Amino acid sequence: MIYDQCKTCRRLGQKLFLKGDRCLSQKCAMVRRAYAPGPQKKRRGGSPSEYKKSLYEKQTLKKWYGLSERQFKKYVKETLAKMGKVENVSNELIKKLESRLDNVIFRLGFVNSRIHARQLVSHGYFLVNGKPVNIPSFNVKKGDIISIKESKKKKPIFKELQTQLKRKEAPLWLNLDRGKFEGKSVGEPNLEEVKPPAEIPLIFEFYSR
Repeated sequence: MIYDQCKTCRRLGQKLFLKGDRCLSQKCAMVRRAYAPGPQKKRRGGSPSEYKKSLYEKQTLKKWYGLSERQFKKYVKETLAKMGKVENVSNELIKKLESRLDNVIFRLGFVNSRIHARQLVSHGYFLVNGKPVNIPSFNVKKGDIISIKESKKKKPIFKELQTQLKRKEAPLWLNLDRGKFEGKSVGEPNLEEVKPPAEIPLIFEFYSR
C-alpha cells in the first residue's frame, strides 16, 4: 500500500519516523509544517470524542509498524483472545508486532525504516538460521539468527552499512554482530523498552466496540 508518510505524521500530530534519516533532518515535514494537511478552514479545534481518540491511537500504532488495517486488526484480535491468559495484554501485542522479521531487521539497523525492511525481505535479502525467508510477518523467536545473504552484502544499498552500524544500539532483546552483519534474538521485546507512540488500552477499546 502506497501512502504519503509525511502526511501521515502530520495528520496524527507526531513523528513516527517512517522515512528513516529524513525524519531526523530539517527536511522533516513535522519540522517544516507541524500541522494537519488540508485547507486551513477544514482544521477544527476542540476536544476529540472518545471514539476519535481511540481511532487516532489505533492509526498511530498501525502506521508506526507500517501495517495494513487487515494485518493490524488480526494482531489485536489475537491478543484480545488471550485476555486473562497473559499477565499484560498490552505487552503481548507489542511482543507480537516487534517480533515480525521486518521490524527485527529495522531494529538491528540493517535498514533505516520498516517499509524499506519489508521490501528487502520480500526480495529475499535475508536469512533466518541460515535459511532464506521472504515473509515480512515471519515471527522471530528467541535463539533465531538473522543475517544478510552473502550474495547481497555487496549491493550498493549496504555500501555504508558498516559505518551505520557503528552508531547503532540494538534493543536489549537483540544481539548485534556488526562485523558479520548478523543479529540474534536473545530475549523477548517488552512494552517498557519499546515505548510505543500510542496508548494501547485505547486501541483495544476501539476494536472491542
